Amino acid sequence: MMQYFWFFGSCLTILADHTTTGGQYDLIEGYFPPGSQTPPHRHTRYSEQLYVLEGEFTIWAGEQKLVLSTGENFLIPAGTPHVVAALGDQPANGLMIAAPSAFARLIAAVGTQNRTDIPNIELFDRISADIGDEILGPPGTLPSASTET
Repeated sequence: MMQYFWFFGSCLTILADHTTTGGQYDLIEGYFPPGSQTPPHRHTRYSEQLYVLEGEFTIWAGEQKLVLSTGENFLIPAGTPHVVAALGDQPANGLMIAAPSAFARLIAAVGTQNRTDIPNIELFDRISADIGDEILGPPGTLPSASTET
């Protein structure tokens, strides 16, 4: 069932989603080019576990800042503002588990097959609201303690 999509600068491959896990979780492989970073956001209805396959991820989660290397992992509980980045001059590759299943739906609906295509922002906003995702600022900013619930 593997499907890959470019999703705001990262290449995400859906390895498993609600159709294969009974809605229990999504399993997604993420390739982050050097210097890529998610906008600050939070998932209000599901947790996200990140396992580093290769390279290094910097994660800001709530008040924490962590640097994860190959073989390390971190759980981002539902409701936690966070940013995930590949800050160095090397790409980072990791596995993400979203539980329960929701994130793969957003990726499949909004992601593009070409890196340079612009995603449909109206669709992104609608599905994000449906699955309980909130964007807390523009790319390049970090989560603020004032955004915590």
